[in-house]
Amino acid sequence: MSRKPPKGSPPSARRRTAWRWVVGLALIASTAGAAFVLTRKEPPAPAPSTPRPAGFLPTKPNSAPASAPAPDGMVWIPGGEFSMGSEDPTTDSVCGGHDPMPDARPIHRVYVDGFWMDRTEVTNEQWEKFAQATGYVTIAERVPTQEEFPTAPPENLVAGSTVFTPTPGPVPLHDMFQWWRYQTGANWRHPEGPTADLKGRGQYPVVHIAYPDAVAYAAWAGKRLPTEAEFEFAARGGLSGKTYVWGDELKPGGKWMANIYEGKFPVQDTAEDGFAGLAPVAQFPANGYGLHDVAGNVWEWCSDWYRPDYYARLAAGGVARNPQGPESPWDPSEPTEKKRVHKGGSFLCTDQYCTRYMPGTRGKGEVTTGANHLGFRCVRSGAASK
Repeated sequence: MSRKPPKGSPPSARRRTAWRWVVGLALIASTAGAAFVLTRKEPPAPAPSTPRPAGFLPTKPNSAPASAPAPDGMVWIPGGEFSMGSEDPTTDSVCGGHDPMPDARPIHRVYVDGFWMDRTEVTNEQWEKFAQATGYVTIAERVPTQEEFPTAPPENLVAGSTVFTPTPGPVPLHDMFQWWRYQTGANWRHPEGPTADLKGRGQYPVVHIAYPDAVAYAAWAGKRLPTEAEFEFAARGGLSGKTYVWGDELKPGGKWMANIYEGKFPVQDTAEDGFAGLAPVAQFPANGYGLHDVAGNVWEWCSDWYRPDYYARLAAGGVARNPQGPESPWDPSEPTEKKRVHKGGSFLCTDQYCTRYMPGTRGKGEVTTGANHLGFRCVRSGAASK
């Protein structure tokens, strides 16, 4: 087992073991689509037997309201039918980024039932209540054992996580090890390492959260993690085919709408949007459903396994109803790693490297890997009134 990060994220690394970074130099984990990663072929999914509609069709939200008052901190997402996926963002008509993101195509129709969704990412304050109530210890806080890693030197069996570190000057963007470090003692209590703390950060998103950590919190809260389809439907806020969750213009009226990376990546975030690095939740306008930070700030876990061919499989079957993801994971860049979908992008997204904060795009991460730009939010199933 190994903890892997997404791109726009750290490189391969089992939660905290520096020795894995040496082994991992042959492996690159991915959230930004890495065209530079060597891949191993697997038989592709069957091509759709009938032509699918090209482009985006209108969203058809359900009209029925929620059948109960909103749970604290949650908003009602009506569900309905929508077009899911992304056009090639490298075209000038989209954003001109470097990554064509073939795993986000074909655009296909999906239906989801209505549900409740957290208005913001789970915060440090909320996570601390959970940790105090349950005694839960995150994967990043646990010391790996010799049984887990029988070939690892004992001195490398230390708890920690991956942390973004700006480079002193411009670097080629083919090797993310240049700006990610494995930091001993980094975890949700110490986001940048042992000398950092949460003073004044209660309303920041909790980070260094691996998938099992997020699942544990959701169960305690009486919630669950969203499916990829639920997240995208909610993030689009009723819009169809827009480049961003707020529309087609990056800065409408000259106003920043999300916490992303400005300046030369990965040298300096110039904080033109008001924040260099992570921001507290809800610092930017909500989308059409009242959700904050569904683009930028931190990547967010979804419950689906990741496969780059999954959209082709869905598109072959007509309108997919409440899809739960593929039965098993597969990432051709790291075929032995078990990865789940990430959505939403993070404060490291930039058209120089990673534009996956756009709603139809996808990220991915090995399930036991956290990082200082990875968090989550929860949903709760809920019937609409009749």
